Amino acid sequence: MTDVTDATDVAHVTADPADPAGTDGTDGTAGHDHGVHGYHKQKDEHLKRLRRIEGQIRGLQRMVDEDVYCIDILTQVSASTKALQSFALQLLEEHLRHCVADAALKGGDEIDAKVKEATQAIARMLRT
Repeated sequence: MTDVTDATDVAHVTADPADPAGTDGTDGTAGHDHGVHGYHKQKDEHLKRLRRIEGQIRGLQRMVDEDVYCIDILTQVSASTKALQSFALQLLEEHLRHCVADAALKGGDEIDAKVKEATQAIARMLRT
Protein backbone atom coordinates (compact mmCIF):
# COMPACT_ATOMS: atom_id res chain seq x y z
CA MET A 1 0.00 0.00 0.00
CA THR A 2 1.09 3.56 -0.65
CA ASP A 3 2.81 5.47 2.18
CA VAL A 4 0.60 8.43 2.97
CA THR A 5 2.33 10.21 5.84
CA ASP A 6 4.12 12.97 3.93
CA ALA A 7 1.81 15.95 4.45
CA THR A 8 3.43 19.28 5.24
CA ASP A 9 0.65 21.58 6.38
CA VAL A 10 -2.91 21.64 7.71
CA ALA A 11 -5.92 23.40 6.25
CA HIS A 12 -7.64 25.88 8.57
CA VAL A 13 -10.99 24.58 9.79
CA THR A 14 -13.67 27.02 10.86
CA ALA A 15 -16.76 26.59 12.96
CA ASP A 16 -19.09 26.99 9.97
CA PRO A 17 -18.09 24.87 6.96
CA ALA A 18 -20.71 26.67 4.87
CA ASP A 19 -18.94 29.96 5.56
CA PRO A 20 -15.22 29.17 5.77
CA ALA A 21 -14.08 32.74 5.34
CA GLY A 22 -16.42 34.07 8.00
CA THR A 23 -18.28 36.21 5.48
CA ASP A 24 -21.30 36.21 7.79
CA GLY A 25 -19.59 39.01 9.70
CA THR A 26 -17.58 36.74 11.99
CA ASP A 27 -14.11 35.34 11.80
CA GLY A 28 -15.41 31.79 11.43
CA THR A 29 -15.22 30.91 15.13
CA ALA A 30 -18.97 30.95 15.83
CA GLY A 31 -18.67 33.75 18.37
CA HIS A 32 -16.35 31.92 20.78
CA ASP A 33 -13.60 33.65 22.65
CA HIS A 34 -10.01 33.38 21.48
CA GLY A 35 -8.59 32.42 24.87
CA VAL A 36 -6.80 29.22 25.80
CA HIS A 37 -8.84 26.19 24.81
CA GLY A 38 -8.79 22.63 26.15
CA TYR A 39 -6.56 21.39 23.34
CA HIS A 40 -3.92 24.09 23.89
CA LYS A 41 -1.46 21.90 25.82
CA GLN A 42 -1.53 19.25 23.07
CA LYS A 43 -1.61 21.66 20.15
CA ASP A 44 1.64 20.45 18.57
CA GLU A 45 0.57 16.83 19.00
CA HIS A 46 -2.81 17.59 17.40
CA LEU A 47 -1.21 19.39 14.47
CA LYS A 48 1.10 16.42 13.90
CA ARG A 49 -1.90 14.10 13.95
CA LEU A 50 -3.83 16.29 11.50
CA ARG A 51 -0.84 16.39 9.16
CA ARG A 52 -0.79 12.60 9.21
CA ILE A 53 -4.51 12.52 8.36
CA GLU A 54 -3.94 15.05 5.60
CA GLY A 55 -1.25 12.73 4.26
CA GLN A 56 -3.78 9.89 4.24
CA ILE A 57 -6.18 12.03 2.18
CA ARG A 58 -3.41 12.95 -0.25
CA GLY A 59 -2.65 9.24 -0.46
CA LEU A 60 -6.27 8.63 -1.45
CA GLN A 61 -5.90 11.17 -4.24
CA ARG A 62 -2.77 9.40 -5.47
CA MET A 63 -4.48 6.02 -5.29
CA VAL A 64 -7.34 7.24 -7.48
CA ASP A 65 -4.90 8.92 -9.84
CA GLU A 66 -2.92 5.68 -10.11
CA ASP A 67 -6.07 3.56 -10.66
CA VAL A 68 -5.57 1.47 -7.53
CA TYR A 69 -8.09 -1.31 -6.88
CA CYS A 70 -11.42 -0.05 -5.44
CA ILE A 71 -11.31 -2.12 -2.27
CA ASP A 72 -7.81 -0.90 -1.44
CA ILE A 73 -9.04 2.70 -1.75
CA LEU A 74 -12.08 1.94 0.42
CA THR A 75 -9.78 0.45 3.05
CA GLN A 76 -7.78 3.68 3.09
CA VAL A 77 -11.01 5.75 3.27
CA SER A 78 -12.03 3.72 6.32
CA ALA A 79 -8.65 4.29 7.98
CA SER A 80 -8.84 8.04 7.29
CA THR A 81 -12.38 8.25 8.64
CA LYS A 82 -11.41 6.41 11.81
CA ALA A 83 -8.40 8.70 12.29
CA LEU A 84 -10.65 11.78 12.05
CA GLN A 85 -13.19 10.25 14.43
CA SER A 86 -10.44 9.46 16.92
CA PHE A 87 -9.14 13.03 16.68
CA ALA A 88 -12.65 14.40 17.19
CA LEU A 89 -13.18 12.27 20.30
CA GLN A 90 -9.89 13.44 21.78
CA LEU A 91 -10.82 17.06 21.11
CA LEU A 92 -14.27 16.52 22.64
CA GLU A 93 -12.74 15.01 25.76
CA GLU A 94 -10.40 17.98 26.12
CA HIS A 95 -13.36 20.35 25.61
CA LEU A 96 -15.31 18.62 28.37
CA ARG A 97 -12.35 18.57 30.76
CA HIS A 98 -11.40 22.19 30.16
CA CYS A 99 -14.20 24.35 28.77
CA VAL A 100 -17.22 22.59 30.28
CA ALA A 101 -15.48 22.02 33.62
CA ASP A 102 -14.48 25.70 33.73
CA ALA A 103 -18.08 26.74 33.03
CA ALA A 104 -19.27 24.43 35.81
CA LEU A 105 -16.95 26.16 38.27
CA LYS A 106 -18.25 29.57 37.21
CA GLY A 107 -21.85 28.41 37.47
CA GLY A 108 -24.82 30.31 36.16
CA ASP A 109 -26.13 30.06 32.62
CA GLU A 110 -22.69 29.39 31.17
CA ILE A 111 -22.72 25.72 32.23
CA ASP A 112 -26.06 25.15 30.51
CA ALA A 113 -24.75 26.77 27.34
CA LYS A 114 -21.54 24.68 27.37
CA VAL A 115 -23.42 21.42 27.99
CA LYS A 116 -25.85 22.24 25.17
CA GLU A 117 -22.93 23.10 22.88
CA ALA A 118 -21.15 19.81 23.70
CA THR A 119 -24.36 17.84 23.23
CA GLN A 120 -24.86 19.39 19.81
CA ALA A 121 -21.27 18.57 18.86
CA ILE A 122 -21.80 14.94 19.92
CA ALA A 123 -25.01 14.80 17.87
CA ARG A 124 -23.12 16.07 14.79
CA MET A 125 -20.43 13.43 15.32
CA LEU A 126 -23.02 10.68 15.59
CA ARG A 127 -24.65 11.71 12.30
CA THR A 128 -21.45 11.04 10.37
